[in-house]
Amino acid sequence: MSNTAEDRCEGSVAQHNRTATDSAACTENLTETDAFIRSSLALDPAEEYKMDNKKRGLALIFNQERFFWRLGLNDRHGTNADRSNLERRLNDLNFEVRAYDNYKQVEVLDQISEAAEANHSDADCFLLVFLSHGENDHVYTYDGKISIQSITSLFKGDQCKSLVGKPKIFILQACRGDKHDNPVTACDAVDSELKTNEVVVDASAIYTLPAGADFIMCYSVAEGYYSHRETINGSWYVQDLCALLQKYGDSLEFTELLTLVNRKVSMRTVGNSNDRTAIGKKQVPCFASMLTKKLYFR
Repeated sequence: MSNTAEDRCEGSVAQHNRTATDSAACTENLTETDAFIRSSLALDPAEEYKMDNKKRGLALIFNQERFFWRLGLNDRHGTNADRSNLERRLNDLNFEVRAYDNYKQVEVLDQISEAAEANHSDADCFLLVFLSHGENDHVYTYDGKISIQSITSLFKGDQCKSLVGKPKIFILQACRGDKHDNPVTACDAVDSELKTNEVVVDASAIYTLPAGADFIMCYSVAEGYYSHRETINGSWYVQDLCALLQKYGDSLEFTELLTLVNRKVSMRTVGNSNDRTAIGKKQVPCFASMLTKKLYFR
């Protein structure tokens, strides 16, 4: 056989080998892709978080009505109504509720750290509420402020292993900005002798922060806006959240319930307020869900 023929033959063999290799590679890639697709199809969109442990879980409520004078923050009249309302509704859902009024920074951190270090193996979930003023990504205690991220990070999987795969719910009643529909000057708190149910606001801003898998962050207002609080009845958000928890808390999926809260609060309008520029203004809550399943409190 001539060299030319040999070259042609070797070229044909080489080409055949390359084709076989390419075919094997394609087959392998297709197999990986098919496996991925089958895994995706196996996800059950109706899957729910397990809610049949011995305990529903711990619910902490940090309620800040008064503040150290050096902080220059107004008292939050009406917040005790929020705390009492939340205590009733969360007890109805079988949470173990612990409420703390006007705690100092170190006391708040101690309680949160203790909860993060506790064993939640026999609990369905965990819930934490903060009723206070806010600033940037912090909420205020009686004498200082705490980063929201520093709170939520204590309950991530690498820090609190007994809550891995379980819902971790954070509810924040505080302002997240300095405007209603348009920029306005925040109204002053009313006198200590409260005779009418006036609308005031919770000071400053809180920004939405990522938390981690199985977290849900529930905010009283969308980022950039004031959160309204009535000086007798409590905040709009907590009033409507508690009303809907009472009606649907044990039957409706939690994110669907929060969507109803958004709608209910958005229908409110500022009526009686010391700040005349706030009259007629609105509020819309929001939530950031990192949940991976449906959440029911059956």
